[in-house]
Amino acid sequence: MVDLLQNLQRFFGHASFRGGQEGLVRAVLEGHDVLAVMPTGSGKSLGFQLPAILLPGLTVVVSPLISLMKDQVDELNRRGIPAAALHSLLSSDARRDTFDAARAARIRLLYLAPERFASSHFIGLLQELPIARFVVDEAHCVSEWGHDFRPDYRGLKAAAAACRRGDGLAGRPPVAAFTATATPEVRDDIIDLLGLVGPRIIVAGFDRPNIELRVQPVSGDSDKDRRIVDLVGSRRALIYAATRRNAEGAAMTLQQAGIEAHAYHAGLKEAERTRVQEVFASGKARVVCATNAFGMGIDRPDVEAVVHLDIPGSIEAYYQEIGRAGRDGRQAVATLLWNYADVKTREFLIDRGRDELDRRHAPVDPLEVARRKELEHKKLRRMVAYADTTACLRATILRYFGDPAAHEPCDTCGNCQRRRPIDAAARLLVRKILSGIARAQERYGRRRIAAMLVGQLEELPEPLTQLSTTGLLSDHTLQNVERWIDAVGAAGLVRASDDQYRTLSLTAYGRDVMAGRVEDVRMTVPAARGARAKRRKAEKALTKARRR
Repeated sequence: MVDLLQNLQRFFGHASFRGGQEGLVRAVLEGHDVLAVMPTGSGKSLGFQLPAILLPGLTVVVSPLISLMKDQVDELNRRGIPAAALHSLLSSDARRDTFDAARAARIRLLYLAPERFASSHFIGLLQELPIARFVVDEAHCVSEWGHDFRPDYRGLKAAAAACRRGDGLAGRPPVAAFTATATPEVRDDIIDLLGLVGPRIIVAGFDRPNIELRVQPVSGDSDKDRRIVDLVGSRRALIYAATRRNAEGAAMTLQQAGIEAHAYHAGLKEAERTRVQEVFASGKARVVCATNAFGMGIDRPDVEAVVHLDIPGSIEAYYQEIGRAGRDGRQAVATLLWNYADVKTREFLIDRGRDELDRRHAPVDPLEVARRKELEHKKLRRMVAYADTTACLRATILRYFGDPAAHEPCDTCGNCQRRRPIDAAARLLVRKILSGIARAQERYGRRRIAAMLVGQLEELPEPLTQLSTTGLLSDHTLQNVERWIDAVGAAGLVRASDDQYRTLSLTAYGRDVMAGRVEDVRMTVPAARGARAKRRKAEKALTKARRR
């Protein structure tokens, strides 16, 4: 029997496995199809790199970015593990030499871009090689529900089926799919679209307890400029922006404050992008201000702060980007600067970006284009709900990914830390909400309870139209009551069921508050709708003034 610990120490210098790693390595070694969902920084790449050393044949690794391939190949070769990559930046001679090395069994891992499998000629060449494992990294790219859908990933099921097994057995080689961000619906998509057969599904906990989550409302670009200087300070940091212009602007703001910062985005020349990646990865650069083009494969362990200048396009993208902080296990902070006006920028990028993408590819059905846009808008709405919530930020993300460890309050995120004792008026409002849930016999979700309380009776089930609490909060808007319900849940007074209906019920603590037996209630009070509308109006005025 193979001594995994001995090989782990010999090739990777680690005395022990991290949580979930050993089971993952054994599942891959035993020849199962595997789906591994493990958070960024958890060392999931070891799950295919260690087996590649021990198995007969070549391990093929499909990876979406050249920079990601390069980083992993360089690190493997530095450890004495022969690996190579085939990509478009190589000369034809270099590509031929790489394939010759694979054919002669001089390398153990071969990294490939998914686009390469579109060539029938390349598939024919690949069939000459004995393949130990067919690995799909960043496997969420196969799903339209994933945050970085790549159409070329849809051809990987057929590509794997065309490969010859390294152990001489019949059928395709075992397929192992890896990702850091996959909701339950994305996991199902990955299994189906990659054709995984009876896969071992390994889902490590999504929580990164050493990363403190914060959402800071801001009034506009000037406010953002002031905040990022303080948030970066003397820390090693990544600043993420929605546009190239904003990334460059953030770098300039920091430079003017005496902080050395580098901009990174797809509009820069390849040599400049490579330089920025290398100086950051080596520790020579402390701060990079970038679009989402930066970061995949960057394994700098001591990033202390990740700041999002603009709202990301999805919770998956946000989670992956903040996961680049605190990989050394030390405390780190992830801050989202939240301005509702930024949502319009994201909506524009979705609509314009999708149109430009479709123009660059073969003509597609307009209905399909519209469907894809709506999917991306739906992901954005989920991200907006996170930014706008008064609930525990950590629990909100964990619930989104279906992590059973989700609980609130966590007492460490920005929302939990803002919980304060509420006054008598707020306490009365909370008791009315709790009474409404109780009178409805704890059988309904947030939307219907809020509609019942404010007296919006259209389309409500008849039992909700005749309660003593129906219309009890008619002087409030539906949106305000919904936000108060969220805040009540975040304070631990109410729980929602785990099914799709999210039925509300009172906790024992909530019953005591409703009955008046407990008066010391601590929670994050949501901003009044009027105040929020006033703030958004001011933000629009500022944006308009800047454009003049």
